[in-house]
Amino acid sequence: MSMTTPAKRTQWKEDIQHFRMGHGISSKVLLNCCLVRRVISWASPNNKDSVEDELELSAVRHRPEGLEQLEAQTRFSRKELQILYRGFKNECPSGVVNEDTFKDIYSQFFPQGDASTYAHFLFNAFDTDHNGSVSFEDFVMGLSILLRGSVQEKLNWAFNLYDINKDGYITKEEMLDIMKAIYDMMGKCTYPILKEETPRQHVEIFFQKMDKNKDGVVTIDEFIDCCQNDENIMRSMQLFENVI
Repeated sequence: MSMTTPAKRTQWKEDIQHFRMGHGISSKVLLNCCLVRRVISWASPNNKDSVEDELELSAVRHRPEGLEQLEAQTRFSRKELQILYRGFKNECPSGVVNEDTFKDIYSQFFPQGDASTYAHFLFNAFDTDHNGSVSFEDFVMGLSILLRGSVQEKLNWAFNLYDINKDGYITKEEMLDIMKAIYDMMGKCTYPILKEETPRQHVEIFFQKMDKNKDGVVTIDEFIDCCQNDENIMRSMQLFENVI
């Protein structure tokens, strides 16, 4: 059953127009409607238990850090952490999320396309210790940056997403893989269907701007400097905030 709404369709159309203009895609569509809203929807609004009670009573395989520590490490309030954890635990009683869960979330929000590859890349960005699972700490630390972080923090996170092999550099091939994954996920929302070479053309534009010393790779410094000084790229990289 499609979960597409008129507002989402409007945003998708705007994003595709941005693609045609070489501006990339709004991260708001790719994250806001999926992870945060899905996790909040998992939470039971009638459950009055505190996070401390849940951590004490729940027989989970992975126990998160204490509430006070998470408050100190993130920009979420106690109430927000309670909502997020309740939803997280209801859906993932083991205490961790695997890649299939990410793929399920995105397949439901983007039924008109194939979201599996983009979900794979996004999962790897959240899986900071690369053990094949995302703990509640991993999840809220990533969301804290995306929702409440500084521009520098958000761009660092975005760089990590594009740096698929985590070697500290973005290659043209890595950027193209992400771009193709986004196009595949958008599916029918790219109607009329864009030409097969369009993602590569946009990557060429981005890469020429970012690769200042023309050595074939983009460093974190080049990435951040270019994004902060190019209005179009900054718009395409802009991450939403304050939606919880």
